Amino acid sequence: MLSVARRAALRRGILAWYDLNARALPWRVGPEARAAGVRPDPYRVWLSEIMLQQTTVPHATPYFLAFVRRWPTVADLARAEDAEVMGAWAGLGYYARARNLLTCARKVAAEMGGRFPQTQAALAELPGVGPYTAAAITAIAFDRAANVVDGNVERVVARLFASEAPLPAGKPELRRLAGLLAGPERPGDWAQALMDLGAMVCSPTAPDCGRCPAAADCRALAAGAPGRYPLRAPRPERPLRHGAAFVLTRGTDVALVRRPPRGLLGGMLGLPTSPWRPAPLAKAEVLAAAPVAAPWVQTAEVRHVFTHFALELSVFRAEGDWPDALWTPREGLSALPSVFLKAARAALALPPQDRRRRA
Repeated sequence: MLSVARRAALRRGILAWYDLNARALPWRVGPEARAAGVRPDPYRVWLSEIMLQQTTVPHATPYFLAFVRRWPTVADLARAEDAEVMGAWAGLGYYARARNLLTCARKVAAEMGGRFPQTQAALAELPGVGPYTAAAITAIAFDRAANVVDGNVERVVARLFASEAPLPAGKPELRRLAGLLAGPERPGDWAQALMDLGAMVCSPTAPDCGRCPAAADCRALAAGAPGRYPLRAPRPERPLRHGAAFVLTRGTDVALVRRPPRGLLGGMLGLPTSPWRPAPLAKAEVLAAAPVAAPWVQTAEVRHVFTHFALELSVFRAEGDWPDALWTPREGLSALPSVFLKAARAALALPPQDRRRRA
């Protein structure tokens, strides 16, 4: 285990590396600006951290920029319509985050005067803000000491200490080890320095140990096996579900529905679908689930992977009318969640008279 002196030296080395190599991110106040007294906007820090849950920086960045252009403050976001926000979120996935985002914004705007609380305990009580996100906002937005451990930090710490605790069960142990390195000096920069180190140098498959400021103290490198860490328990196989999706067209418009407010993809616009079940649907079940009676033609099969299961959709297309539909021009389909966009694109790529398989 590293001595107190070595831990302090390690912190100084990593912070010095960060001062020279910090990523320029649209929600971040860099180390030079922070040293000059510039402080991060808690709203932007919070928004970015919610978006980055289960999402990469390159994928989240354009969404973040679009959100802050449209809703530059938490009060602006709190006044937004649910459907507007859910539509703007489409493509980021994990849509419960978007519902919690709105609930949290409205709570901060209505009950807290538009100001986020500054303590980790108070932040953790906000909707959609778990222990990690509360720690990240505490450190990054308010420069208060907190033990911030995301996937990048887990990897850095697992290699530094050659931890044999496999993920995901080993998360508490990696958090404990990360806490040994955390300290009161520059907590916001320290949290982001470890994140950047994991993203830029201590990468999952090809760590660039020659550029690492922590190389001299890395037990995994000393053992010649940095890529072995962090250890991971075998992942259970995702269950497979089946369903049907229906692409009903009226000229150049497509029939959409608003999904129920709760549950998977809750509150989102989507294609009408059957229930999603463990076994493929029989023809009678497909016809019973169709939104209207029409000469439905199966045009595609698409597969989509959610966090806890994979989904195979048989996609059916027909031309017709449906008074209950939310008719949307084809060019507006890009705002659909990925699974529905995938199904719509697969169906609309084929002419309506294609009759490979009739339902």
